[in-house]
Amino acid sequence: YQTLKYEIKERIITVWLNRPKVHNAFNATMLPELVDILDTVEQNDDIRVVIFTGEGKSFSAGADLNWMKAMVKFSYEENLEDALWISKVFHKIYTLKKPVIAAINGATIGGGMGFVGASDIVIASDKARFTLSEVRLGVVPACISPYLIKKVGEGVLKELFITGMRFDAQKAMDIRLINYSVDHDDLLPFAFEKAKALCAAGPEAIAVCKQLFVDVPE
Repeated sequence: YQTLKYEIKERIITVWLNRPKVHNAFNATMLPELVDILDTVEQNDDIRVVIFTGEGKSFSAGADLNWMKAMVKFSYEENLEDALWISKVFHKIYTLKKPVIAAINGATIGGGMGFVGASDIVIASDKARFTLSEVRLGVVPACISPYLIKKVGEGVLKELFITGMRFDAQKAMDIRLINYSVDHDDLLPFAFEKAKALCAAGPEAIAVCKQLFVDVPE
């Protein structure tokens, strides 16, 4: 992979978004690579849990601004295709039969918040900062909205969508956007312990539990 790195240990795969020079922003290379690694995990019975985190100081700055600028010249069909890649990544995370943990190590901006919405368990470093900044660029958080709305509801989310306000891990805890906030140095060890605990549960039961959250509300 050009934009990801990973490690498999004790049936747990840790995946780092690996574009630290641009704060792990995703582009036309990273999105298909994320789909590919999730497809591989889905098919590999030896992998039981996925942990996503970011290389460097940030988790993810969302869509790469240079990529977004290039989209201005794209046709409708090309823009739709790119939007569908973003949508496909988060749908795969949300519907993956295996548990997905997001270990938020730093700034999580715009589309990067899709990992917060779609993952099953979200653990944030006390250095993590969050913002749905799309409106400040004149765009909207459309592809990630289904997962965030299901997670925290309209009441708190509407303000975050329409203001693009920045907030910390404590605020994210208060609105139940994340499950845990831990000291920065404890982030990956804590996430790994959570993943090990999940390995003790029945994989088929976990898969059906996840499917309940797709089926029951509808």
